[in-house]
Amino acid sequence: MSEQSAHLMHPERVTEDAVEQKLRPHILKEFIGQQQLVNNLVVFVRAARERRESLDHLLLSGPPGLGKTTLAHIVAHELGVNCHATSAPAVEKPKDLVGILSSGGERDVLFIDEIHRLRNPIEEILYGAMEEYCIGWVVGQGAAARTVRIPLSHFTLVGATTRSGKISAPLSSRFGIHLRLDYYPPEELATIIQRSAELIEIDISGECGLLLATRARGTPRIANRLLRRMRDFAQVAGKRHIDPTLLYKGFQSLDIDEQGLDQLDRRILQALVKQYAGGPVGAETLAISVGESVDSLQDYYEPYLIRSGLLQRTPRGRIATSATYRYLGLNAPQNGASLFEMSH
Repeated sequence: MSEQSAHLMHPERVTEDAVEQKLRPHILKEFIGQQQLVNNLVVFVRAARERRESLDHLLLSGPPGLGKTTLAHIVAHELGVNCHATSAPAVEKPKDLVGILSSGGERDVLFIDEIHRLRNPIEEILYGAMEEYCIGWVVGQGAAARTVRIPLSHFTLVGATTRSGKISAPLSSRFGIHLRLDYYPPEELATIIQRSAELIEIDISGECGLLLATRARGTPRIANRLLRRMRDFAQVAGKRHIDPTLLYKGFQSLDIDEQGLDQLDRRILQALVKQYAGGPVGAETLAISVGESVDSLQDYYEPYLIRSGLLQRTPRGRIATSATYRYLGLNAPQNGASLFEMSH
């Protein structure tokens, strides 16, 4: 494998640390939550393993931080094969993808994060690779050009996306398995927190674990991140456990409220109401107003605000709901109901 291919296949080295890796489950039995999805995966993986075939290509969708990357690695582990991980923005040229595909072993898993961001020329190469396990590669130029078919090992493509609607129909149709992850209820997050607390050796009661879970936005990644920050506060305070007093002080220091909203969430809502009279306003305009990228706004902040009833996305743009005004301690406009209210 070339040094360039190795870099493309492991962008997570840049974004993950040893503690995050430690907290990840490694088998399906350890994966908490998403029970129906996990039950189905157990069947699909077992069937493929018993037939000694590659698993059908798998598309995982849902908000960030719910476990899509973790599930890709678990699938590879359960199949007893290697997992080669990359992200769509890292695959800039067709030859990058060819290098990755041609270096995999039989039945290996290729994980592509943010697969909705693949460029069209690269996506078209994937079509033949996914269906026929070969690549048509043009060699030479002009009249001397010819197409060479490069055979590939049978592999499983696992794609992850936070925006399934952005994936083209031809690509989406080539995935044999479509699974969607949804936000976790507090009770399941509390179980994840207890497991993580044991792994990083900090004591937290069930009551405190549930309190922490209610502010984690239904997301395991955020729950684990908050747990680690509370461990920091406990250590500096000379405590060997996390108690309610420490939790509330930690939430205050991190500026996280009862609904799990942070300072930027509130800036988004305030900009929507105070600068744009409740909307509608486009995502790019709103993102610029709060100094955030439009991708972060759409992938990270908007899904939870919409789920919480604090934001409505319409064809004309983002609008505030009556709950937005209540949250900000303001009176809703009297000259008309929001689109959210009218649609409910």
